[in-house]
Amino acid sequence: MPGGVLRLATWNVNSIRTRLGRVLDWLARADVDVLAMQETKCADDQFPSLPFLHLGYEVAHVGFNQWNGVAIASRVGLDDIEVGFDGQPTWSSSPGVKATAEARALAATCGGVRVWSLYVPNGRALDDPHYTYKLNWLAALRDTAESWLREDPLAQIALAGDWNIAPTDDDVWSTDFYRGCTHVSAQERKAFTAILDAQFTDVVRPFTPGPGVYTYWDYTALRFPKGQGMRIDFILASPALAARVTHAQIVREERKGKAPSDHAPVLVDVRRD
Repeated sequence: MPGGVLRLATWNVNSIRTRLGRVLDWLARADVDVLAMQETKCADDQFPSLPFLHLGYEVAHVGFNQWNGVAIASRVGLDDIEVGFDGQPTWSSSPGVKATAEARALAATCGGVRVWSLYVPNGRALDDPHYTYKLNWLAALRDTAESWLREDPLAQIALAGDWNIAPTDDDVWSTDFYRGCTHVSAQERKAFTAILDAQFTDVVRPFTPGPGVYTYWDYTALRFPKGQGMRIDFILASPALAARVTHAQIVREERKGKAPSDHAPVLVDVRRD
């Protein structure tokens, strides 16, 4: 692992089978120890685990079809795998359907850190039932995450993933463009802040300050070359873990080139005590 630290990253890969070569290449070049992935867009039996194993990574994945899907790849251990968090709501109104069937939350302990790969619901539109679902999902995550710290204030926890929220006006290229849209509404921002108030820290922003620093650029309208993006991918750390973060980066270069994801990887270096 690089320089006596544990390197943890998150990346919405927007289809692991389409992006496999890019993901493996970046893992090797960036010397990443643990990668949380979102939108793998495949069932468990379709996930390409073998190439990760050849590179030295164990993989945990949950996915059921071409939608959603979350995974964790680790070369520093992959223990106590957990699908879904306590209280996680489900979109489906069908009786008996579990929240885990939506493949939005996956945890494993990697190198002593409890890593959660999270794909927060999109919300779609402010008047869409998915918007209420999104707020309920975030509230449940907040309550459960707070309970983890009540049980163990020294817990090493990383909530990593695509949050589908731009918490401040600086996190979007145009406030006018997104006015009246999801991702920037007051209620979504309040839900994000509530998780920070539960003692989780955005450990990337101090190393990547300022407006115009994004993690996502839509494929349409030349958004990336125009610098028209959003900052919606985050790693939120518990107090004990946040105290060990020595560096963070949004790897914008990975949005370039042939067949990129519409998201860039986000990484942090954690000092090994």
